[in-house]
Amino acid sequence: MLKDFGRQSLAGLRILLVFTVILGVAYPAAVWGVGRTVHHQTDGQPITTDGRVVGSAIIGQNFTGEEWFHSRPSPNDYDTLASAPSNLGPSNTDLLALIEERRAEVARTESVDPSDVPPDAVTASGSGLDPHISVAYARIQVERVAKANGLGVAAVRQMVANNTDGRSLGFLGEPGVNVLRLNVDVKDAATQTAG
Repeated sequence: MLKDFGRQSLAGLRILLVFTVILGVAYPAAVWGVGRTVHHQTDGQPITTDGRVVGSAIIGQNFTGEEWFHSRPSPNDYDTLASAPSNLGPSNTDLLALIEERRAEVARTESVDPSDVPPDAVTASGSGLDPHISVAYARIQVERVAKANGLGVAAVRQMVANNTDGRSLGFLGEPGVNVLRLNVDVKDAATQTAG
């Protein structure tokens, strides 16, 4: 009986060592190796300008001022440590009042009718950190951004088109415009025009 216990203990120890090597060394090394080959996907997709990182292509940030394309609203002020929705339901009076306040503000800022303000201009995403806006929201901002930066409207429209990502897998969701990439292009074009 003691002999059987020793054999079973030795077998258990061997299994422990094998799984430790597989799951504790080989698997993490394989994941790290794959991550290094698709580096742009695993490093947070940083966007650089003038040699310094200005943000991530996959995390939204707030832009204020006439010269920038504005992002979607965020219930957490783009705090990555507090990524969450507001949890206010569609019939919540506070949310409805906030949406109407945002709609009026966007309509005034972009000189459009309130009925022309797209939904993503007045509602936050589920994470509050969505880096994209709809093509419709980008389009209503083109004239303001072009004027504030001394750029042609056609050139800014082309920048919007250049920074529009298609549907996921070709058929899921709607096309979206990456706000940070677009604003980096606008800044570069404005700098070249001024210089």
